[in-house]
Amino acid sequence: MKLIFLDTKSIGGDISLSGFCSLGEVVSYPFSTRREALRRTADADVIITNKVEINEQTIGNADHLKLVCVTATGTNHLDKDYLKKRGIAWRNVAGYSTDSVAQHTFAMLFYLLEKLRFYDDYVKEERYIDDQGFTHFTETFHEICGRTWGIIGLGNIGRRVAAAAQAFGARVIYTSPSGNPPQEGYTQTDFDTLLRHSDIISIHAPLNEYTENLINADAFRRMKKSCILLNLGRGPIVNERDLCDALEQDMISAAGLDVLCTEPMAPDSPLRKIKDSRRLLITPHIGWASVEARTRLIKIVQTQIEDYFQKAGETMPDAADIIIWN
Repeated sequence: MKLIFLDTKSIGGDISLSGFCSLGEVVSYPFSTRREALRRTADADVIITNKVEINEQTIGNADHLKLVCVTATGTNHLDKDYLKKRGIAWRNVAGYSTDSVAQHTFAMLFYLLEKLRFYDDYVKEERYIDDQGFTHFTETFHEICGRTWGIIGLGNIGRRVAAAAQAFGARVIYTSPSGNPPQEGYTQTDFDTLLRHSDIISIHAPLNEYTENLINADAFRRMKKSCILLNLGRGPIVNERDLCDALEQDMISAAGLDVLCTEPMAPDSPLRKIKDSRRLLITPHIGWASVEARTRLIKIVQTQIEDYFQKAGETMPDAADIIIWN
């Protein structure tokens, strides 16, 4: 059996792929274009990928392909109708990064809430030396305790963030853009109420017809001027040009983004001009990527492949080698 990993750099070079050796011959590539994927998958039994589009243009030559494994939760890049027509199974992975994303949510919040960049620069620029007082009050911050934290999308990650926010003493409310029924133990509100009452808003929702462009100019007008917005869902949930306007016009206090409408960041992104780290923090889609989460992800994919072929009644091969192409 031959396993082709089309874009290993999408999971980082520090994560071992040795577990796949027990499944068959493993050939891995850092990245693959559409044209490269069409050639590279020709003799694949299993394709493993994160972002490469899987359709007739990329796997049309893969005559004995049986399974496509996505090293992520999202599957928008899979042509599922084409896979179904050819009888090719597919698997994705969910729940592997819950703790990592929840942790990154708070890392971003603390950075913005407590103006950490400002105070770090203040000390490293040696302005604290011989200061008039032992505490510097140029930038102020507030406690999470007693604040209202609004969550958009109360899935696994949203619930983990809610629990941590409550542990800090926040009042947690949430809204479901798709109209899901209330979840026991949580306070569900309508979207308008969440916008008007939240001091902190964090987004943990998927991108779909209910969430695309959800946070736009109208939404910003309804938020508190002191609100901190955090997007750890999907980039297009937030209208970036409207966010830029909201920050420049002091409609909200600050924003933290781990996801963007275009990734990597587009040269014409309106957010490029905002350089004040007290107002805007952008991280390059790393919230999911703790070492533990990525290791967990690879182990899940390995198990999915094993389970698929065991159910198909095929004998797993002896251990093989990994061939890495640069």
